[in-house]
Amino acid sequence: MIFKRTTGRSLLLAASCLAVLAFVACSRHAGISATPFPASNEVAGWVKTGDTRTFSTTELWSYIDGDAERYVKAGVQSTSTADYNFQNGFDAVVDIYTMGDAKGARTILEGEPAGQAKSVQLGDSGRLYAGSLVFCKGRYLVRVVAYKQSPEVQKALQELGREIERRLSQ
Repeated sequence: MIFKRTTGRSLLLAASCLAVLAFVACSRHAGISATPFPASNEVAGWVKTGDTRTFSTTELWSYIDGDAERYVKAGVQSTSTADYNFQNGFDAVVDIYTMGDAKGARTILEGEPAGQAKSVQLGDSGRLYAGSLVFCKGRYLVRVVAYKQSPEVQKALQELGREIERRLSQ
């Protein structure tokens, strides 16, 4: 009788421990995919250098004064931004615009001057400029702007962009 009680309690304790561990593991996984912004070194060489800032539609003018109206007309719901540094070589800023729908994201992308941009296989549609990358993925418009221009910068921007795209797909 004593053996059965001990075994029952042990099984109950083991099951409780497994349930807690499963909850913690799921919570951690949910926290990783909850943000489209990679943490430092989740993309080789990239370090996130500050907190993510978010602007509502009514606050957007304080971030992109002079161009906010175009985004509002396209249906922007919020804008999040974060600063990064690549191997202490250059800084970049990542802006993610959450639009009401995919049409709004495409409207902004298609309204950008193509200039010397190259089309890139990123998201639903993307363009790579000398020092920046812009792509849309569903209702998101992503802009990554570096404060330097070179082929190495373009490669690094695409690597960061691919990770952001992956996170937006989850």
